[in-house]
Amino acid sequence: MVSFFSPWIEPAGETALEWFAILAAVAFVLGGGSLLKAQLEAISARRPGWGYAAVTLVSFFVMLFVGLGKVGVRPAEQYPTHRWSGDAEATFGALGWLYAYVFSPLTGTMFALLAFYVASAAFRAFRAKNVEATLLLGTAFVVLLARTAVARLTDALPPSLSFLKLDYLLSWLMQYISTAGSRAVVIGIALGIAATSLRILLGIDRPYLGKE
Repeated sequence: MVSFFSPWIEPAGETALEWFAILAAVAFVLGGGSLLKAQLEAISARRPGWGYAAVTLVSFFVMLFVGLGKVGVRPAEQYPTHRWSGDAEATFGALGWLYAYVFSPLTGTMFALLAFYVASAAFRAFRAKNVEATLLLGTAFVVLLARTAVARLTDALPPSLSFLKLDYLLSWLMQYISTAGSRAVVIGIALGIAATSLRILLGIDRPYLGKE
């Protein structure tokens, strides 16, 4: 974070990013081991929903096999004799095909279902009980209208009232209000992750899946 405010610390920030990539790779290995442990325990104990744990394990090993083995991947043009030189995420490969035609539709289905829950929660939450709720309701109303054909009706406003056009209001809200709020949330999340990680590393707190 400090490297963004001082050019003299920028090389140290780049080095920290390289270390972060290495630690993230190790975290993937640890995450895979934790996934296997949790799902195998659920299957062996026949906990409710253990069939989903079995599906998770099968999907995990299939994606791991086709990804590491580059199943169906064509060699790169500059290395035609090396089968593994191709892009593993290409659509004609097994990994790219599974991602494009299995994982992506499942993700879209999940978010489509979440839209109903979001709409239900918004109906209950967006009530003008106080000033903050009124601002949230008004902002949501403007954003929803600007995404529809109603926004074209405001294009007929004279230049002196151009700031009332829904397209302009949407752009202003997304560029200033939403960006500032999202950056504050991201900074808060980063500080929370750093604080939680230090507490776990120092032994002050135990991780969620920790044992006695």
